[in-house]
Amino acid sequence: STTNEYRFISADSPLDAFQLFEHREYGHEYSIAHFEDYFYILSNKNAPNFKLLKTPVNQTGFSHWREVIPHRPDVLLEGIDLFAAYLVLTERKNGLTHIRVKPWSGDEGYEIPFNDPAYVAYTGINPDFNSRKLRYGYTSLTTPSSVYLFDMDTREQSLLKQLKPEGEFNPADYKSERVFAQAQDGTRIPVSLVYKNTGQKRTPQPLVLEGYGSYGISSDPMFSSVRLSLLNRGFIVAIAHIRGGEEMGRYWYDEGKLLNKKNTFTDFIACAEHLIETGYTHTDMLFAEGGSAGGLLMGAVMNMRPDLWKGIVAQVPFVDVLTTMLDESIPLTTGEFDEWGNPKIPEFYEYIKSYSPYDNVKKTAYPHVLVLTGLHDSQVQYWEPAKWVAKLRDYRTNDNLLLFYTNLSAGHGGESGRFRALKEAAKEYAFILYLAGKNEV
Repeated sequence: STTNEYRFISADSPLDAFQLFEHREYGHEYSIAHFEDYFYILSNKNAPNFKLLKTPVNQTGFSHWREVIPHRPDVLLEGIDLFAAYLVLTERKNGLTHIRVKPWSGDEGYEIPFNDPAYVAYTGINPDFNSRKLRYGYTSLTTPSSVYLFDMDTREQSLLKQLKPEGEFNPADYKSERVFAQAQDGTRIPVSLVYKNTGQKRTPQPLVLEGYGSYGISSDPMFSSVRLSLLNRGFIVAIAHIRGGEEMGRYWYDEGKLLNKKNTFTDFIACAEHLIETGYTHTDMLFAEGGSAGGLLMGAVMNMRPDLWKGIVAQVPFVDVLTTMLDESIPLTTGEFDEWGNPKIPEFYEYIKSYSPYDNVKKTAYPHVLVLTGLHDSQVQYWEPAKWVAKLRDYRTNDNLLLFYTNLSAGHGGESGRFRALKEAAKEYAFILYLAGKNEV
């Protein structure tokens, strides 16, 4: 998860031996693309947010790399697309993705404009190297997944395709926002929200706060037709862009992993408290949802602030962290040391033990909880949430709902098939709607 190495051959001589581009080095991530007489390299060597370099095709060693776009502490350079006339950069600034078009002439270029307060944009498949038109994807909390064709010369664009939700749907009926919560250490944490636009003064509403915050995976504000079921019933859905993801750059990831992991949990709690303080919801209407490492997040925030939540949905939750990370016979364990730390080292053992949900269950009044897992899950084996639920049942001091569902034909990603996935979502929503007192069809 922290190191790459590439080899290459000429496509004209496919039987040649592969040549090493640059040997692997712990902590160095790089990727390469070819253009004319040069390789262009995205690298994080002495550049946590990545920079762009180039080197002649016959001199690929690091000593020959020359800077094209320098490292910027406030901009994460996520990817490049090469065209005959243009270099296209995918960047992330202040938590949002940007697409910058830069001509090879040396001009600074320009950014494609996007108007939503919370969105995600990405370059699509552009196989024609000589084309002056860029195909890119776009979606937001109120805009279904869309594909555009953008003329890089004239800056004109056309919508090629947009997915349409079933039934009546008008984007103007919904509103999205982006707000910032303040973490314990003063860090500003972005939160994306979407709700039904009634035109009336805002009052506290049932709210589902989603979170993940691990592996440098950004929780982007994408459209969900399934989510409309909640929005149309008066819910607000919010996404907490907490540390451990990469929304604000590589440092955002570094500050939410290893011995900084607790920032992920306290950030999520800070987002919840901010949404209560600013009148979006209150504790008797607040729900939290997360899966896998996001399920670890659910278990941790339940232990840290059991009073804050009306209900918790934990999907395939990674909740027995210490036991799993001590078991190197599990294929994924050793590769995860870069994310959580090696508990055979005393410092990491004590730190993981201090937040691992199973190890921190206590005698207290827990919120309503729905836990879902899969019998064939190879990433978080079903016995982790089973142990956790058993301990919660033994320790909790109230009689709130504590439901455990094991899908006997599913793995880590849930059951296969479009409609079976919808049935799983319906199960989670039924739990939330019941607790919110919204029992109408």
